[in-house]
Amino acid sequence: MTSQDALKKQAAEKAVEYLESGMVVGLGSGSTATFAIHAIARLMKEGKLKDIVGIPSSTPTEEVARSLGIPLVGFEEHAVIDVTIDGADEVDPDLNLIKGGGGALLREKVVAQATKKNIIIVDESKISDKLGTIFALPVEVVPFATASETRFLESLGAKVTVRENQLGKAFQTDNHNRILDADFGPMDDAVKIGMALSQRAGVVEHGLFLGTTALVIVAGADGIREMKAA
Repeated sequence: MTSQDALKKQAAEKAVEYLESGMVVGLGSGSTATFAIHAIARLMKEGKLKDIVGIPSSTPTEEVARSLGIPLVGFEEHAVIDVTIDGADEVDPDLNLIKGGGGALLREKVVAQATKKNIIIVDESKISDKLGTIFALPVEVVPFATASETRFLESLGAKVTVRENQLGKAFQTDNHNRILDADFGPMDDAVKIGMALSQRAGVVEHGLFLGTTALVIVAGADGIREMKAA
């Protein structure tokens, strides 16, 4: 395990302390969230968490949770999630996020918006003063609109890359869409950018998670600290 993975694991272990038996839990996507899923499964096997059901935010997350024996449900059974534990690619001082490095931003945002309390777990390298400083903004678009939305993002000042998979072909999300990684640099007005993207027909969703987070757990060299919403 790398030192960064060790920090992710510490943050995940702390986040799981906020769970209680009987909860509906949103299961995030990515390497950090996977540590939390393993921790949840372990506590269930030990009998410390009972009657937990999960709603996964991506196909890989669903596969991991099923393999560990976590019961899964959909929004048909439970319209509201008690707590979601997920990672983030960047966090600002106001607990706004950039997410989507793994390509699951649409389902992650659906889960986040259905959740009473969103807990984000990160290592200290993900904290910045302004979103866009350390991570480009993922934008999910329908394949038909890839070229037109690329030009639109460029008109807003972004340097745009069409995300590719490991085979060098266009990355495909769980929803069969594409991801444009838009590098705006540090964003002075993330809200304005988010609103502009939300008005575009070809944009399915963007990775700005603004005002959705209640708590960020940060693991660093000096230990665990918590950032809470004002």
